[in-house]
Amino acid sequence: MDRVLISGISGSGKTTLAAALSATLGLPRYELDALHHGPGWRKRPEFRSDVESFSAGPRWVTEDQYHNDLGDLLWQRADTVVWLDLPRLTVTRRVVWRSIVRAVTRRELWNGNREGYSDWLDPGHPIRWSWSQYERRRRETVERVARHPDLTLVHLRSSRAVHRWRAGIASGSRL
Repeated sequence: MDRVLISGISGSGKTTLAAALSATLGLPRYELDALHHGPGWRKRPEFRSDVESFSAGPRWVTEDQYHNDLGDLLWQRADTVVWLDLPRLTVTRRVVWRSIVRAVTRRELWNGNREGYSDWLDPGHPIRWSWSQYERRRRETVERVARHPDLTLVHLRSSRAVHRWRAGIASGSRL
């Protein structure tokens, strides 16, 4: 596992798992949201070139998103995809909680951007997007897996499976 792509819908734990794998395996971590969002939530013009640059390298871990901009670029360059295929209610609970914490704390996310309660009205907000796109995103991931049969796929369907797999990685085994 040298070039690891973490796939899943918003709220599935992609960023959390990427950070954990980075720490455990010593992989450089690239957070796509930080590369994508410039001030005022505008797309950074350098986004695609930044992703092309790091993903050409020998070792990395990142989240699978921004397909409209990147297509299958990261799938073509990864050697391993970890698919966090958690139940809809699990990811909904997580994304709602994350949004509440962000809105209450007003913590800076990327490039001066902060999440507020009024943002929840936007159809593209992660809470709404995660719910409305859950099934479509699952179908698209199944299609990507079929298009890239040479990748090592780790398909995790529950929080418990994710924890077991992480523990196995931390202990040096590859479950």
